[in-house]
Amino acid sequence: MSSTETTSINEPIIFSSEGFRLKGMLHLPVGVRRPPVVVGSHGLLATGDSPKQIALAQKCSQCGMAFFRFDHRGCGQSEGIFNEVTSLKNRCNDLINAVAVLRSRNDLGAQVGLFGSSMGGATCLSAAAVIDAGPIVTVAAPVRICLAGREKEMAALPGHEAIPMSLEFDISDRLSQVRHILMFHGDADEVVPVSDAREIYEKAGRPKRRIIQKQGDHLMSNIRHQESFVRESVLWFKTGFGRRFSAGASARACPVRENL
Repeated sequence: MSSTETTSINEPIIFSSEGFRLKGMLHLPVGVRRPPVVVGSHGLLATGDSPKQIALAQKCSQCGMAFFRFDHRGCGQSEGIFNEVTSLKNRCNDLINAVAVLRSRNDLGAQVGLFGSSMGGATCLSAAAVIDAGPIVTVAAPVRICLAGREKEMAALPGHEAIPMSLEFDISDRLSQVRHILMFHGDADEVVPVSDAREIYEKAGRPKRRIIQKQGDHLMSNIRHQESFVRESVLWFKTGFGRRFSAGASARACPVRENL
C-alpha cells in the first residue's frame, strides 16, 4: 500500500454517558459498505489515544473494519473528575453507551467487537454479555483489583498520583458469559499477574485463545510483542466477524497468519 493511499476516514464523535460528554474518534474504512466495528476501552490511566489503540485502529481500517476509540469519563478530553467518576461500573456504562451510539448509525454494520487494555479489558469482559459482543481482544486484563495497601506497587506507574486507591472490583463471576476471546499477557507483568490470564482462559467459553508473551511487561514495551499483538488481533477480529472483505481491503495490508 502506498503511503499516499487513504484507508480510513477519521470522524470525531461526541456522545453522552449518564450526563457526561465523552469524546472519541471513529476510523471508517474507505470503500467498505456497513463494516463491522471494534470499540476500544483504554486502561486506568490511559486515554483513547494510547499507542495500542491507534495502531490497532489503523490496521483494522486497512482490513475493512471500523474502529472507535474514546476517552472514558474523567480521562483525556471527556468530562468528569477522574478520582470522582472512575469505577468499573461507570466505565462499563461508558462502553455500553458508546456501542449504542454506533449501532444507531446506518453506515455501520450490526456486528460489534471489543478491545480492552488492562482495566479496559476488565471493562470489556464485564460488559460483553450486555452488549452482545462478537470477537473480543484483551491485553493484561485483571480479573480483580483491590488497590488498598498497594501504594508502593502503584507508585511505579506514570500518573500514579491520580489513582483512586479505593478502586476495587472482581469480575470472576462474569467470565463464564464471555466467549470468542483472544487474550495477551506478559509473563513478567509487574501490575497484573499472568495468573489472571489463565483464570480468564479457564472460565471463558469457546472459541478462545491466549498468547503469553515471554518477558512481557504490563505496558507491552517490546516491539516484537507489539507487532504480534496487532497482527494476531486483526486476524482474530476478521475471523470472528466472519466477513468476506471487499476488494477495497488491501490483501498486502492483511496477510495470513505469520509464524511468531
